[in-house]
Amino acid sequence: MWDTGFGQRAAAAPKVFSMRERAALIERELKVRLDTILPEAMRRADIDMWLVICQEDDLDPIYETMVPMDTWSPILQILIFSDRGTEAGVERINLSMTDTHGLYDAPWHGRRHEEQWALLRDLIRERDPQRIGINIGSVAWASGGLTHNLYNQLEAKLPAAYANRLISAEVAATHWLATLSAGEIELFEHVCNLAHHLLARSYSRESLIPHVSTTRDLEWAYWQYAAELGMGMAFKPFFVLVRGPGNRRRYGEEDRIIRPGDFIRSDVGIRYLRLSSDHQEWAYVLRPGETEAPSEMRALMAQGNRLQEVYMSSFERGLTGNELLERILTRANEQGIPNPRVYSHSLGHFLHEPGPLIGLPWEQECCTGRGDVELDHGMCFTMELSVGQTIEAWEGQEVVMSLEQDVAFTEKGCKPLDGRQMAFHLI
Repeated sequence: MWDTGFGQRAAAAPKVFSMRERAALIERELKVRLDTILPEAMRRADIDMWLVICQEDDLDPIYETMVPMDTWSPILQILIFSDRGTEAGVERINLSMTDTHGLYDAPWHGRRHEEQWALLRDLIRERDPQRIGINIGSVAWASGGLTHNLYNQLEAKLPAAYANRLISAEVAATHWLATLSAGEIELFEHVCNLAHHLLARSYSRESLIPHVSTTRDLEWAYWQYAAELGMGMAFKPFFVLVRGPGNRRRYGEEDRIIRPGDFIRSDVGIRYLRLSSDHQEWAYVLRPGETEAPSEMRALMAQGNRLQEVYMSSFERGLTGNELLERILTRANEQGIPNPRVYSHSLGHFLHEPGPLIGLPWEQECCTGRGDVELDHGMCFTMELSVGQTIEAWEGQEVVMSLEQDVAFTEKGCKPLDGRQMAFHLI
């Protein structure tokens, strides 16, 4: 964690891996995932076989996490996972023209769809699975990537006895996507370090000129910095102006130019190494003669940091997202934290899915479905939450301080990935 040093973060860029290095790192961790996380995912779902079927330019979200980065996936894609038992492990078969770099057996070298479907039928008959998982999940969007067209084709191509054994692989998909390997969590720390650097750079005089810049300028600056380093966006970047009544009167309600005495809140994230970051941090534009942000706002951030500590200390394997939400809010209220709210989601291969959902901004009691998913080691989350109270210096206006940092839950507990904000960025 940190409370100073934002300028250093802006000045010293972390190492950015080359495209070749990224491909090697992703493939290294993919092998680990296929060897360790995949079998557990299938056994939790109680499925003997898992079929991941999609087509070029309309790839299943799960498929994209199961193949190397430096490959091409032409036309029809069929991945087959067959659980041969704890001794033999899970057999992995790639039934397509895609080069999966030896991570899968590749028994087919043809070109025609009918050959693929015929071989799929033969492979299924030979293995005689009783429960065949397919991606038709209804709760986690990422587990529902099988298109209606391909579902109809699969059902028509299989003998009736096997078509009747098709079930949802949602439980397997959820575990596969929500669980990160130890190596991926280490890479995620690197991703978050880079994301913090980009944010600090956006909150510097390189990007922000008081009386000139707008929050829209900051959004484009953040996006441009990321693009120059070869990063994608996890989502469109947002910067929000938080202004007291004095500056609103001075500059008018419609003014969007950032002025001394203004606060800025970000909501930004990058996509890098197949991992998505998500951060909300605050900056303050100093007035002449000031050396720090106003005391009431610093005190409010300290309350947000207290809520973060309650959040992290409340994690326990096996709790559902709804149970965890109740535990955090109960403890926060017992400790007198002002107006605590939690709206945290799993994070990693995707931004908002598919692990336990811990509240929503508009739902602080029960998130049916997504909130019923159980917490497990190896999951990462956005520690997204807020506190709120009136600010006397702002004529009693209530300020909601939303904070968001990325965390990992392991056997050692819930800890931030690359620290958390405990003081304002000062401009």
